[in-house]
Amino acid sequence: MLQVRIDDETKNKANALFNEMGIDLSTAVRIFIKKCLAVGGLPFEMNINNSTVKALQSLERMGQRSKELGNDKLTLDEINEIIDKARKEK
Repeated sequence: MLQVRIDDETKNKANALFNEMGIDLSTAVRIFIKKCLAVGGLPFEMNINNSTVKALQSLERMGQRSKELGNDKLTLDEINEIIDKARKEK
């Protein structure tokens, strides 16, 4: 079993897209994971200019800072704020 946190709007858009393709969200996630395993990494290019990479780097920095302060848990709101900021910088 795999649980993933994702906002309702993104989930609904993904469900609509995958339904048009004739698959459900669970099938799409399984396909993604199998593709990652087949190619030995992510099945798309990521570079320093990519907003996803920037968001992940920001999360890592924030996580390190939280550990220094004795709190190594980020809230979902904090994570979403970091991702939104990275998208706007794109």
